[in-house]
Amino acid sequence: MGILHESALGEEEVAMYSWWVYLHILGAFAFVFAHGASALAAFRIRATRDPAQVRTLLDVSSMALGVMYVGLLLLLIGGIAAGIVGDHFGRGWIWAALVILVVITVAMYAMATPFYGQLRVAAGARAKEAKVDPNPVVNQADIDALAGSNRPAVLLGIGAIGFLLILWLMVLKPF
Repeated sequence: MGILHESALGEEEVAMYSWWVYLHILGAFAFVFAHGASALAAFRIRATRDPAQVRTLLDVSSMALGVMYVGLLLLLIGGIAAGIVGDHFGRGWIWAALVILVVITVAMYAMATPFYGQLRVAAGARAKEAKVDPNPVVNQADIDALAGSNRPAVLLGIGAIGFLLILWLMVLKPF
């Protein structure tokens, strides 16, 4: 059960497959790297209640998420193309990996977006504007409640379990 049954493909197809896998892995590294930066910011927010620091950490997390989405796009393009070239779409593991990725993405987006939006508002950050508010309206009680939440740990758990399942499927190709 190797990565690719090379006997079924010509030399050119094997080379193309390798490039698609390379793009897929590059996207995965960018995705995990940026997501890690965002997660670290989320856990650092738990350790501070200073509104200015919370705003800065939320901005760092937002910047990292931009890189994360580029990584996700590369991961998907490379993975789907490699799946087509390698004729993997007749196997269950690739479909299971895609389903898990979609479920994790939807779950994490649904849990994280409103939560961090509320935290952004509580810290006096403008949600959609690039300008810095010189007199932000801060709700310290909401910052304290949201920053002390276990939401980052729940998100980490969902992401880590999903990542490990997808990795298992892609490396071992059990079905």
